[in-house]
Amino acid sequence: MPGAAFEGGVLFFDEMLGNDNQVREPYGPYCAWFDDKDPARLQARARQAEAFFRRTGITFNVYGETEGEERLIPFDQVPRIIAAREWARLTKGIEQRVKAINAFLHDIYHDQEIIRAGRVPKHLIDGNEAFLPEMLGVNPPGGVYTHIVGIDIVRTGPDEFYVLEDNARTPSGVSYMLENRETMLQLYPELFSQNRIEPVSDYPLNLRRSLARTAPEACTDRPVIAVLTPGLHNSAYYEHAFLAEQMGAELVEGHDLRIVDGRVAMRTTRGYQPVDVIYRRIDDEYLDPLNFNPESMLGVPGIFDVYRAGGITLANAPGTGIADDKAIYSYMPDIVEFYTGKSAILENVPTWRCGEPDALAHVLDNLAELVVKEVHGSGGYGMLVGPAASKKEIEAFRKKLEAKPGNYIAQPTLALSTVPILTQGGLAPRHVDLRPFVLVSPDEIKITPGGLTRVAMKEGSLVVNSSQGGGTKDTWVLED
Repeated sequence: MPGAAFEGGVLFFDEMLGNDNQVREPYGPYCAWFDDKDPARLQARARQAEAFFRRTGITFNVYGETEGEERLIPFDQVPRIIAAREWARLTKGIEQRVKAINAFLHDIYHDQEIIRAGRVPKHLIDGNEAFLPEMLGVNPPGGVYTHIVGIDIVRTGPDEFYVLEDNARTPSGVSYMLENRETMLQLYPELFSQNRIEPVSDYPLNLRRSLARTAPEACTDRPVIAVLTPGLHNSAYYEHAFLAEQMGAELVEGHDLRIVDGRVAMRTTRGYQPVDVIYRRIDDEYLDPLNFNPESMLGVPGIFDVYRAGGITLANAPGTGIADDKAIYSYMPDIVEFYTGKSAILENVPTWRCGEPDALAHVLDNLAELVVKEVHGSGGYGMLVGPAASKKEIEAFRKKLEAKPGNYIAQPTLALSTVPILTQGGLAPRHVDLRPFVLVSPDEIKITPGGLTRVAMKEGSLVVNSSQGGGTKDTWVLED
Protein backbone atom coordinates (compact mmCIF):
# COMPACT_ATOMS: atom_id res chain seq x y z
CA MET A 1 0.00 0.00 0.00
CA PRO A 2 1.17 3.56 -0.64
CA GLY A 3 2.21 5.70 2.29
CA ALA A 4 2.38 9.44 2.81
CA ALA A 5 3.22 11.12 -0.47
CA PHE A 6 6.15 13.45 -1.16
CA GLU A 7 5.60 15.87 -4.04
CA GLY A 8 8.11 18.60 -4.73
CA GLY A 9 9.66 18.01 -1.33
CA VAL A 10 6.31 18.50 0.47
CA LEU A 11 4.91 15.75 2.71
CA PHE A 12 1.18 15.12 2.31
CA PHE A 13 -0.85 13.45 5.05
CA ASP A 14 -2.31 10.13 3.89
CA GLU A 15 -5.66 9.45 5.55
CA MET A 16 -5.29 5.66 5.27
CA LEU A 17 -1.67 5.25 6.36
CA GLY A 18 -0.82 8.48 8.17
CA ASN A 19 2.75 9.75 7.95
CA ASP A 20 4.36 6.59 9.35
CA ASN A 21 2.96 4.00 6.90
CA GLN A 22 0.87 2.42 9.66
CA VAL A 23 -2.80 1.80 8.90
CA ARG A 24 -4.85 4.38 10.78
CA GLU A 25 -7.55 3.04 13.09
CA PRO A 26 -10.61 4.08 10.99
CA TYR A 27 -9.20 2.13 8.02
CA GLY A 28 -8.18 -1.02 9.92
CA PRO A 29 -11.13 -3.29 9.03
CA TYR A 30 -11.24 -2.04 5.43
CA CYS A 31 -7.52 -2.64 4.87
CA ALA A 32 -7.78 -6.17 6.28
CA TRP A 33 -10.64 -6.81 3.85
CA PHE A 34 -8.76 -5.24 0.93
CA ASP A 35 -5.57 -7.25 1.50
CA ASP A 36 -7.58 -10.45 1.16
CA LYS A 37 -9.03 -9.54 -2.24
CA ASP A 38 -7.93 -10.60 -5.71
CA PRO A 39 -6.79 -7.44 -7.63
CA ALA A 40 -8.41 -8.74 -10.82
CA ARG A 41 -11.75 -9.03 -9.04
CA LEU A 42 -11.48 -5.45 -7.79
CA GLN A 43 -10.73 -4.20 -11.31
CA ALA A 44 -13.75 -6.09 -12.61
CA ARG A 45 -15.92 -4.41 -9.98
CA ALA A 46 -14.57 -1.03 -11.09
CA ARG A 47 -15.81 -1.76 -14.62
CA GLN A 48 -19.18 -2.79 -13.14
CA ALA A 49 -19.43 0.53 -11.35
CA GLU A 50 -18.70 2.46 -14.54
CA ALA A 51 -21.35 0.47 -16.40
CA PHE A 52 -23.84 1.21 -13.61
CA PHE A 53 -23.19 4.95 -13.76
CA ARG A 54 -23.48 4.95 -17.54
CA ARG A 55 -26.70 2.92 -17.50
CA THR A 56 -28.23 5.14 -14.84
CA GLY A 57 -27.33 8.27 -16.77
CA ILE A 58 -25.13 9.85 -14.11
CA THR A 59 -23.40 12.32 -16.41
CA PHE A 60 -22.67 16.03 -16.55
CA ASN A 61 -22.04 18.60 -19.28
CA VAL A 62 -18.85 20.65 -19.26
CA TYR A 63 -19.30 24.27 -20.31
CA GLY A 64 -17.32 25.01 -23.44
CA GLU A 65 -17.66 21.44 -24.71
CA THR A 66 -19.58 20.61 -27.87
CA GLU A 67 -23.27 21.02 -27.08
CA GLY A 68 -24.82 17.76 -25.95
CA GLU A 69 -21.47 16.12 -25.12
CA GLU A 70 -21.63 14.46 -21.72
CA ARG A 71 -19.07 12.91 -19.41
CA LEU A 72 -19.14 10.38 -16.62
CA ILE A 73 -17.66 11.59 -13.36
CA PRO A 74 -14.96 9.03 -12.51
CA PHE A 75 -15.88 6.95 -9.47
CA ASP A 76 -13.22 5.36 -7.28
CA GLN A 77 -14.22 2.39 -5.16
CA VAL A 78 -11.76 2.90 -2.29
CA PRO A 79 -13.87 4.73 0.32
CA ARG A 80 -12.79 7.71 2.34
CA ILE A 81 -13.29 6.82 6.01
CA ILE A 82 -13.82 9.37 8.79
CA ALA A 83 -13.79 8.41 12.48
CA ALA A 84 -16.77 9.34 14.65
CA ARG A 85 -14.70 11.73 16.81
CA GLU A 86 -13.36 13.50 13.71
CA TRP A 87 -16.87 13.91 12.36
CA ALA A 88 -18.18 15.21 15.69
CA ARG A 89 -15.66 18.05 15.59
CA LEU A 90 -16.44 18.83 11.96
CA THR A 91 -20.19 18.98 12.55
CA LYS A 92 -19.77 21.48 15.41
CA GLY A 93 -17.71 23.72 13.15
CA ILE A 94 -20.06 23.37 10.20
CA GLU A 95 -23.15 24.14 12.29
CA GLN A 96 -21.49 27.21 13.79
CA ARG A 97 -20.54 28.45 10.34
CA VAL A 98 -23.97 27.91 8.80
CA LYS A 99 -25.67 29.75 11.67
CA ALA A 100 -23.28 32.67 11.15
CA ILE A 101 -23.92 32.72 7.40
CA ASN A 102 -27.69 32.96 7.91
CA ALA A 103 -27.26 35.69 10.53
CA PHE A 104 -24.92 37.57 8.19
CA LEU A 105 -27.42 37.44 5.33
CA HIS A 106 -30.25 38.73 7.51
CA ASP A 107 -28.05 41.55 8.78
CA ILE A 108 -26.73 42.54 5.34
CA TYR A 109 -30.27 42.81 3.98
CA HIS A 110 -31.59 44.64 7.05
CA ASP A 111 -29.63 46.71 9.59
CA GLN A 112 -26.07 46.06 8.33
CA GLU A 113 -24.69 46.16 11.85
CA ILE A 114 -21.53 44.28 10.86
CA ILE A 115 -20.66 47.06 8.41
CA ARG A 116 -21.33 49.80 10.99
CA ALA A 117 -19.10 47.89 13.40
CA GLY A 118 -16.28 48.01 10.84
CA ARG A 119 -15.92 44.23 10.66
CA VAL A 120 -16.74 43.99 6.92
CA PRO A 121 -15.99 46.88 4.49
CA LYS A 122 -19.08 48.53 3.01
CA HIS A 123 -17.62 48.63 -0.52
CA LEU A 124 -17.35 44.82 -0.59
CA ILE A 125 -21.14 44.66 -0.22
CA ASP A 126 -22.38 47.63 -2.23
CA GLY A 127 -20.08 47.00 -5.18
CA ASN A 128 -20.60 43.25 -5.23
CA GLU A 129 -22.54 41.70 -8.12
CA ALA A 130 -23.76 38.94 -5.78
CA PHE A 131 -25.49 41.49 -3.52
CA LEU A 132 -29.17 41.87 -4.41
CA PRO A 133 -30.58 45.29 -3.42
CA GLU A 134 -34.08 43.99 -4.15
CA MET A 135 -33.73 41.77 -1.05
CA LEU A 136 -33.29 44.72 1.32
CA GLY A 137 -35.95 44.49 4.02
CA VAL A 138 -37.30 41.16 2.74
CA ASN A 139 -37.95 38.51 5.40
CA PRO A 140 -37.84 34.97 3.95
CA PRO A 141 -40.33 32.45 5.37
CA GLY A 142 -39.02 31.02 8.63
CA GLY A 143 -36.07 33.42 8.55
CA VAL A 144 -34.03 30.93 6.52
CA TYR A 145 -31.83 32.20 3.68
CA THR A 146 -29.64 29.17 2.99
CA HIS A 147 -31.83 26.05 3.11
CA ILE A 148 -29.17 23.87 1.48
CA VAL A 149 -25.48 24.60 2.06
CA GLY A 150 -22.32 22.83 0.90
CA ILE A 151 -19.19 23.59 2.93
CA ASP A 152 -15.98 22.59 1.13
CA ILE A 153 -13.42 21.29 3.62
CA VAL A 154 -9.80 20.27 3.14
CA ARG A 155 -7.50 18.38 5.48
CA THR A 156 -3.77 18.88 5.94
CA GLY A 157 -3.01 16.66 8.94
CA PRO A 158 -4.47 14.28 11.54
CA ASP A 159 -6.41 17.08 13.25
CA GLU A 160 -6.06 19.95 10.79
CA PHE A 161 -9.17 20.91 8.80
CA TYR A 162 -9.82 24.11 6.86
CA VAL A 163 -12.87 25.52 5.11
CA LEU A 164 -11.91 26.15 1.51
CA GLU A 165 -15.24 27.54 0.30
CA ASP A 166 -18.84 28.15 1.35
CA ASN A 167 -21.48 27.16 -1.21
CA ALA A 168 -24.61 29.12 -0.26
CA ARG A 169 -26.29 29.58 -3.65
CA THR A 170 -27.13 26.26 -5.28
CA PRO A 171 -24.61 23.68 -4.03
CA SER A 172 -24.48 20.62 -6.27
CA GLY A 173 -23.17 17.08 -5.99
CA VAL A 174 -25.55 15.47 -3.51
CA SER A 175 -26.85 13.05 -6.15
CA TYR A 176 -23.31 11.72 -6.60
CA MET A 177 -22.99 11.26 -2.84
CA LEU A 178 -26.16 9.14 -2.87
CA GLU A 179 -25.31 7.17 -6.02
CA ASN A 180 -21.77 6.51 -4.80
CA ARG A 181 -23.19 4.90 -1.66
CA GLU A 182 -25.77 2.89 -3.63
CA THR A 183 -23.03 1.65 -5.96
CA MET A 184 -20.82 0.54 -3.07
CA LEU A 185 -23.76 -1.24 -1.45
CA GLN A 186 -24.33 -3.18 -4.67
CA LEU A 187 -20.66 -3.99 -5.28
CA TYR A 188 -19.59 -4.84 -1.74
CA PRO A 189 -22.57 -5.48 0.56
CA GLU A 190 -20.30 -7.38 2.97
CA LEU A 191 -18.41 -4.19 3.79
CA PHE A 192 -21.56 -2.64 5.22
CA SER A 193 -22.27 -5.64 7.43
CA GLN A 194 -18.67 -5.67 8.69
CA ASN A 195 -18.43 -1.92 9.35
CA ARG A 196 -20.82 0.35 11.26
CA ILE A 197 -21.29 3.17 8.76
CA GLU A 198 -23.66 6.12 9.14
CA PRO A 199 -26.37 6.02 6.42
CA VAL A 200 -26.93 8.78 3.86
CA SER A 201 -29.93 7.34 2.01
CA ASP A 202 -32.39 9.40 4.07
CA TYR A 203 -31.13 12.69 2.57
CA PRO A 204 -34.03 13.13 0.08
CA LEU A 205 -36.59 12.56 2.85
CA ASN A 206 -34.75 14.97 5.15
CA LEU A 207 -34.56 17.50 2.32
CA ARG A 208 -38.29 17.33 1.76
CA ARG A 209 -39.04 17.65 5.48
CA SER A 210 -36.65 20.57 5.84
CA LEU A 211 -38.15 22.42 2.87
CA ALA A 212 -41.69 21.72 4.10
CA ARG A 213 -40.84 23.32 7.45
CA THR A 214 -40.03 26.59 5.66
CA ALA A 215 -43.36 26.79 3.82
CA PRO A 216 -44.91 30.30 3.82
CA GLU A 217 -47.90 31.27 5.93
CA ALA A 218 -50.05 31.14 2.78
CA CYS A 219 -49.67 27.35 2.91
CA THR A 220 -52.60 25.87 4.83
CA ASP A 221 -52.18 22.19 3.92
CA ARG A 222 -49.36 19.74 3.20
CA PRO A 223 -46.78 21.88 1.38
CA VAL A 224 -46.51 21.42 -2.38
CA ILE A 225 -42.81 21.34 -3.33
CA ALA A 226 -41.26 21.72 -6.78
CA VAL A 227 -37.71 21.69 -8.14
CA LEU A 228 -37.13 24.48 -10.66
CA THR A 229 -34.54 23.53 -13.30
CA PRO A 230 -33.13 25.49 -16.25
CA GLY A 231 -33.76 22.40 -18.34
CA LEU A 232 -32.21 19.38 -19.95
CA HIS A 233 -29.03 21.09 -21.18
CA ASN A 234 -27.94 22.31 -17.75
CA SER A 235 -24.77 20.60 -16.49
CA ALA A 236 -26.51 19.43 -13.30
CA TYR A 237 -29.86 18.42 -14.86
CA TYR A 238 -29.39 14.80 -13.79
CA GLU A 239 -29.24 15.93 -10.18
CA HIS A 240 -32.33 18.14 -10.51
CA ALA A 241 -34.38 15.25 -11.90
CA PHE A 242 -32.93 12.78 -9.40
CA LEU A 243 -33.76 14.89 -6.35
CA ALA A 244 -37.26 15.72 -7.57
CA GLU A 245 -37.99 12.02 -8.06
CA GLN A 246 -36.44 11.00 -4.72
CA MET A 247 -38.36 13.70 -2.82
CA GLY A 248 -41.66 13.02 -4.56
CA ALA A 249 -41.63 16.61 -5.81
CA GLU A 250 -42.46 17.96 -9.25
CA LEU A 251 -39.64 18.86 -11.63
CA VAL A 252 -40.62 22.07 -13.41
CA GLU A 253 -39.17 24.63 -15.79
CA GLY A 254 -40.08 28.30 -15.89
CA HIS A 255 -42.75 27.82 -18.56
CA ASP A 256 -44.56 25.36 -16.28
CA LEU A 257 -45.22 28.09 -13.70
CA ARG A 258 -47.31 31.26 -13.66
CA ILE A 259 -48.78 33.69 -11.15
CA VAL A 260 -52.47 32.98 -10.40
CA ASP A 261 -54.37 35.06 -7.82
CA GLY A 262 -51.18 36.20 -6.13
CA ARG A 263 -49.75 32.67 -5.80
CA VAL A 264 -47.19 30.78 -7.85
CA ALA A 265 -49.04 27.98 -9.63
CA MET A 266 -47.81 24.89 -11.46
CA ARG A 267 -49.36 23.46 -14.62
CA THR A 268 -50.89 20.02 -14.06
CA THR A 269 -53.36 17.78 -15.88
CA ARG A 270 -56.04 19.30 -13.63
CA GLY A 271 -55.12 22.89 -14.39
CA TYR A 272 -52.83 25.18 -12.40
CA GLN A 273 -52.11 24.13 -8.79
CA PRO A 274 -50.55 26.46 -6.17
CA VAL A 275 -46.95 25.72 -5.18
CA ASP A 276 -45.63 26.51 -1.70
CA VAL A 277 -41.89 25.80 -1.85
CA ILE A 278 -39.58 25.96 -4.86
CA TYR A 279 -36.12 24.43 -4.66
CA ARG A 280 -34.61 26.54 -7.40
CA ARG A 281 -31.58 25.49 -9.39
CA ILE A 282 -31.37 28.65 -11.51
CA ASP A 283 -29.34 31.77 -10.74
CA ASP A 284 -30.79 34.99 -9.33
CA GLU A 285 -30.34 36.82 -12.60
CA TYR A 286 -32.64 34.46 -14.49
CA LEU A 287 -35.26 33.97 -11.77
CA ASP A 288 -37.74 36.69 -12.77
CA PRO A 289 -37.55 38.66 -16.05
CA LEU A 290 -39.80 41.39 -14.61
CA ASN A 291 -37.45 42.10 -11.69
CA PHE A 292 -34.04 40.99 -12.92
CA ASN A 293 -32.78 40.07 -16.41
CA PRO A 294 -35.61 40.96 -18.83
CA GLU A 295 -34.20 38.59 -21.45
CA SER A 296 -34.43 35.51 -19.22
CA MET A 297 -36.46 32.66 -20.67
CA LEU A 298 -35.78 30.41 -17.67
CA GLY A 299 -37.61 32.14 -14.84
CA VAL A 300 -41.17 33.10 -13.94
CA PRO A 301 -42.44 36.66 -14.50
CA GLY A 302 -43.55 38.13 -11.17
CA ILE A 303 -42.30 35.31 -8.93
CA PHE A 304 -40.09 37.67 -6.93
CA ASP A 305 -43.08 39.92 -6.18
CA VAL A 306 -44.93 36.91 -4.74
CA TYR A 307 -41.82 35.99 -2.75
CA ARG A 308 -41.44 39.49 -1.38
CA ALA A 309 -45.09 39.39 -0.27
CA GLY A 310 -44.50 36.11 1.60
CA GLY A 311 -46.50 33.90 -0.78
CA ILE A 312 -43.77 31.44 -1.79
CA THR A 313 -40.57 30.00 -0.31
CA LEU A 314 -37.54 30.06 -2.60
CA ALA A 315 -34.68 27.82 -1.57
CA ASN A 316 -32.09 29.11 -1.45
CA ALA A 317 -33.23 32.71 -1.00
CA PRO A 318 -32.29 35.22 -3.70
CA GLY A 319 -29.17 37.17 -2.82
CA THR A 320 -27.46 34.41 -0.83
CA GLY A 321 -24.48 34.56 -3.20
CA ILE A 322 -23.02 37.43 -1.21
CA ALA A 323 -22.25 34.92 1.56
CA ASP A 324 -20.11 32.66 -0.61
CA ASP A 325 -18.34 35.39 -2.52
CA LYS A 326 -14.61 34.67 -2.21
CA ALA A 327 -13.75 38.18 -1.04
CA ILE A 328 -16.38 37.92 1.72
CA TYR A 329 -14.99 34.44 2.52
CA SER A 330 -11.79 36.06 3.71
CA TYR A 331 -13.81 37.81 6.45
CA MET A 332 -15.61 34.66 7.63
CA PRO A 333 -13.63 34.34 10.90
CA ASP A 334 -14.81 37.87 11.79
CA ILE A 335 -18.35 37.07 10.63
CA VAL A 336 -18.51 33.90 12.76
CA GLU A 337 -17.22 35.72 15.83
CA PHE A 338 -19.53 38.73 15.30
CA TYR A 339 -22.72 36.66 15.18
CA THR A 340 -21.89 33.74 17.50
CA GLY A 341 -19.65 35.48 20.02
CA LYS A 342 -17.08 32.70 19.66
CA SER A 343 -14.00 32.04 17.56
CA ALA A 344 -14.51 29.90 14.46
CA ILE A 345 -14.10 26.19 15.20
CA LEU A 346 -13.10 25.55 11.58
CA GLU A 347 -10.41 27.87 10.27
CA ASN A 348 -10.25 29.60 6.92
CA VAL A 349 -7.42 29.08 4.48
CA PRO A 350 -5.17 32.20 4.68
CA THR A 351 -6.34 34.54 1.92
CA TRP A 352 -4.94 37.63 0.19
CA ARG A 353 -7.50 40.07 -1.23
CA CYS A 354 -5.87 41.22 -4.44
CA GLY A 355 -7.86 44.47 -4.45
CA GLU A 356 -5.64 45.65 -1.57
CA PRO A 357 -2.30 47.10 -2.83
CA ASP A 358 -0.02 45.33 -0.33
CA ALA A 359 -1.75 42.01 -0.92
CA LEU A 360 -1.56 42.43 -4.69
CA ALA A 361 2.16 43.14 -4.53
CA HIS A 362 2.75 39.98 -2.50
CA VAL A 363 0.64 37.87 -4.88
CA LEU A 364 2.35 39.21 -8.00
CA ASP A 365 5.75 38.45 -6.47
CA ASN A 366 4.73 34.88 -5.60
CA LEU A 367 2.37 33.76 -8.39
CA ALA A 368 4.29 30.54 -9.00
CA GLU A 369 3.59 29.37 -5.43
CA LEU A 370 -0.03 30.48 -4.99
CA VAL A 371 -3.54 29.51 -6.05
CA VAL A 372 -5.41 32.51 -7.47
CA LYS A 373 -9.20 32.42 -7.90
CA GLU A 374 -11.84 34.67 -9.39
CA VAL A 375 -14.00 36.19 -6.65
CA HIS A 376 -17.17 35.01 -8.43
CA GLY A 377 -15.67 31.92 -10.07
CA SER A 378 -16.78 28.33 -9.51
CA GLY A 379 -16.19 24.82 -10.75
CA GLY A 380 -12.43 25.23 -11.06
CA TYR A 381 -12.80 27.73 -13.89
CA GLY A 382 -10.84 30.99 -14.07
CA MET A 383 -8.19 29.98 -11.55
CA LEU A 384 -4.42 29.65 -11.52
CA VAL A 385 -2.65 26.85 -9.65
CA GLY A 386 0.81 28.37 -9.60
CA PRO A 387 2.92 25.27 -8.90
CA ALA A 388 1.23 23.40 -11.77
CA ALA A 389 1.22 26.29 -14.27
CA SER A 390 3.73 27.00 -17.02
CA LYS A 391 5.65 30.29 -17.18
CA LYS A 392 3.49 31.34 -20.12
CA GLU A 393 0.27 30.63 -18.17
CA ILE A 394 1.58 32.54 -15.14
CA GLU A 395 2.49 35.61 -17.21
CA ALA A 396 -0.88 35.58 -18.98
CA PHE A 397 -2.64 35.39 -15.62
CA ARG A 398 -0.44 38.17 -14.26
CA LYS A 399 -1.84 40.54 -16.90
CA LYS A 400 -5.45 39.66 -15.95
CA LEU A 401 -4.63 40.16 -12.30
CA GLU A 402 -3.00 43.55 -12.88
CA ALA A 403 -5.93 44.69 -15.01
CA LYS A 404 -8.66 43.82 -12.48
CA PRO A 405 -7.07 42.96 -9.11
CA GLY A 406 -10.36 43.31 -7.21
CA ASN A 407 -11.73 40.33 -9.14
CA TYR A 408 -9.29 37.92 -7.48
CA ILE A 409 -8.17 36.43 -4.19
CA ALA A 410 -5.07 34.28 -3.64
CA GLN A 411 -4.29 31.48 -1.23
CA PRO A 412 -1.25 29.35 -0.42
CA THR A 413 -1.00 25.96 -2.05
CA LEU A 414 -2.14 23.71 0.77
CA ALA A 415 -0.69 20.29 1.40
CA LEU A 416 -4.05 18.59 0.83
CA SER A 417 -4.42 15.15 2.36
CA THR A 418 -4.49 12.09 0.14
CA VAL A 419 -6.64 8.97 0.02
CA PRO A 420 -5.65 6.00 -2.17
CA ILE A 421 -7.45 5.28 -5.42
CA LEU A 422 -7.46 1.94 -7.23
CA THR A 423 -5.29 1.99 -10.36
CA GLN A 424 -4.18 -0.77 -12.73
CA GLY A 425 -0.98 -0.98 -10.70
CA GLY A 426 -2.69 -1.10 -7.30
CA LEU A 427 -3.36 1.68 -4.82
CA ALA A 428 -1.98 5.18 -5.41
CA PRO A 429 -2.48 8.36 -3.33
CA ARG A 430 -4.57 11.21 -4.73
CA HIS A 431 -5.60 14.54 -3.21
CA VAL A 432 -9.16 15.00 -1.93
CA ASP A 433 -11.56 17.53 -0.47
CA LEU A 434 -14.95 17.07 1.19
CA ARG A 435 -18.33 18.75 0.65
CA PRO A 436 -20.72 17.99 3.53
CA PHE A 437 -24.34 18.94 2.80
CA VAL A 438 -26.32 20.90 5.38
CA LEU A 439 -30.11 21.31 5.56
CA VAL A 440 -31.44 24.35 7.40
CA SER A 441 -35.01 24.84 8.61
CA PRO A 442 -36.39 27.29 11.20
CA ASP A 443 -35.92 24.82 14.05
CA GLU A 444 -33.10 22.52 12.95
CA ILE A 445 -29.73 22.24 11.22
CA LYS A 446 -29.17 18.73 9.87
CA ILE A 447 -25.79 17.65 8.48
CA THR A 448 -25.64 14.51 6.36
CA PRO A 449 -22.89 12.25 7.75
CA GLY A 450 -20.01 12.39 5.30
CA GLY A 451 -20.90 14.20 2.12
CA LEU A 452 -19.21 14.19 -1.26
CA THR A 453 -15.51 13.41 -1.42
CA ARG A 454 -14.02 14.79 -4.60
CA VAL A 455 -10.70 13.37 -5.71
CA ALA A 456 -8.07 14.60 -8.16
CA MET A 457 -7.63 11.54 -10.36
CA LYS A 458 -4.42 12.87 -11.97
CA GLU A 459 -1.21 12.17 -10.09
CA GLY A 460 0.03 15.30 -8.33
CA SER A 461 -3.04 17.38 -9.22
CA LEU A 462 -4.67 19.50 -6.53
CA VAL A 463 -7.78 20.32 -8.60
CA VAL A 464 -10.66 18.04 -7.64
CA ASN A 465 -13.47 19.66 -9.66
CA SER A 466 -15.29 17.30 -12.03
CA SER A 467 -15.03 19.92 -14.79
CA GLN A 468 -11.25 19.65 -14.49
CA GLY A 469 -11.04 15.85 -14.52
CA GLY A 470 -11.75 15.13 -10.86
CA GLY A 471 -13.68 12.10 -9.62
CA THR A 472 -15.66 11.10 -6.54
CA LYS A 473 -15.57 8.55 -3.71
CA ASP A 474 -18.04 7.17 -1.20
CA THR A 475 -17.50 8.83 2.18
CA TRP A 476 -17.93 6.72 5.30
CA VAL A 477 -18.52 8.22 8.72
CA LEU A 478 -18.13 5.46 11.28
CA GLU A 479 -20.73 5.17 14.01
CA ASP A 480 -19.52 5.93 17.52
